[in-house]
Amino acid sequence: MRLRKKPWMAQALETYIGKELLEDGLEAYKGRWSEFMGGRPVRLEIGCGKGKFLASISALHPDIAFLGMESQRDVCYYAVKKLREQEQENARVLRADAAHLPEWFAPGEVDMLYLNFSDPWPKARHAKRRLTYRTFLAEYKEILKPHGHLRFKTDNDDLFAFSLEEFREFGLQIVSMTEDLHQSDIPNEATTEYEDRFSALGKNINFCEVVF
Repeated sequence: MRLRKKPWMAQALETYIGKELLEDGLEAYKGRWSEFMGGRPVRLEIGCGKGKFLASISALHPDIAFLGMESQRDVCYYAVKKLREQEQENARVLRADAAHLPEWFAPGEVDMLYLNFSDPWPKARHAKRRLTYRTFLAEYKEILKPHGHLRFKTDNDDLFAFSLEEFREFGLQIVSMTEDLHQSDIPNEATTEYEDRFSALGKNINFCEVVF
């Protein structure tokens, strides 16, 4: 869901550019993300939205670098604002599109990926746009270290079923899976805005973790 355009947003973002927000020249960091983030291992959330998960998970693990990727510039504002308020040194927001991951990350540079409540693209003709489609999985495999993990959460049952099939067809090992995360014993360290909203309404949260 796109936010209504706010005229003041562009100016408000200026104070975060080059600090919490990175959006130009991302290719210069390729192969250097860990070094840039203080020698920490790198994890990437694709589609970080307003940044609740990113801010929470990075606060829990200060020894790990967390990068949140978001394509909508105005949405980035809310995420970088959270990081600034928390003085979070081990997290950054990248304004970028997930379709070009190998341009910005070297092979094996990322330890773990998170896909949280990605756009389900419900129409069959849009299946290739889903972030769990096989062409995206191929890009993830390229940037992940050997045996790197992907953690996937969604409230959309149809997307979950589609994703499980894609994971299996791609040859990925499913190490953890549930159709009701909040009623399972699987650790769930940090939640998103969507997750909190749908869970409060009684909607089940699907979860799957796979190894590449």
